Amino acid sequence: MSKLYIVPTPIGNLEDMTFRAIRILKEADLILAEDTRTSGKLLKHFEISTHMHSHHMHNEHKTIENVITRLKAGEDIALISDAGTPAISDPGFLLTRACVENGIAVECLPGATAFVPALVNSGLPNDKFVFEGFLPEKKGRQTRYLELAEETRTMIIYVSPHKLVKTLVEFVTYFGEDRQICVSRELSKMHEENRRGTAKEVLDHFEKTAPRGEIVVVVAGKTIVKEAKKNKFSKDEEKEE
Repeated sequence: MSKLYIVPTPIGNLEDMTFRAIRILKEADLILAEDTRTSGKLLKHFEISTHMHSHHMHNEHKTIENVITRLKAGEDIALISDAGTPAISDPGFLLTRACVENGIAVECLPGATAFVPALVNSGLPNDKFVFEGFLPEKKGRQTRYLELAEETRTMIIYVSPHKLVKTLVEFVTYFGEDRQICVSRELSKMHEENRRGTAKEVLDHFEKTAPRGEIVVVVAGKTIVKEAKKNKFSKDEEKEE
């Protein structure tokens, strides 16, 4: 039986590549890569000679049919992105869905992804959380912020470095300057940084220090304890009256 393998790749540190990921990439009949130039360096480092085809957000609608045909013909195909786990804010969902609809086996290997270490590093509650990925650019952005302002779970948001300061300003506006956040950048790399504090404190820092590298922002959920106590006191007062 042929299979589509979803293979995570390191987000910065090559030592995070797993033995199993290397084996699957060597044994696959074809590797689908988000950027063959970027992935070519990774494959060369691990002495993987499997042929690659380009598969990214601009062509995945056109390539899916051919990939499904090859899978049905008995080939094993591996999907990788530039870094991390495919389909997490990267191409992969459409192909996975097509395989499921066509009865083709899909197996995702455990491995590197940016939001898990960012969440754990943050020190914010992680028993319940919501992954937002990249927020809408323009249309729907304000609406999403108004919804997230009421979210009580910890939130995980991907932000481009050149948009971080603008995004932090928006956090202060919609979440309040005292909301606890953590900005993680360059995860797993030599210059990894986890900047924790209130939205205002973190904004002040990055207004003075230009951010670089891939960034994950973890935001504390809305605290509802004070509101619950306030409602309780109001009910007690009503009883006394």
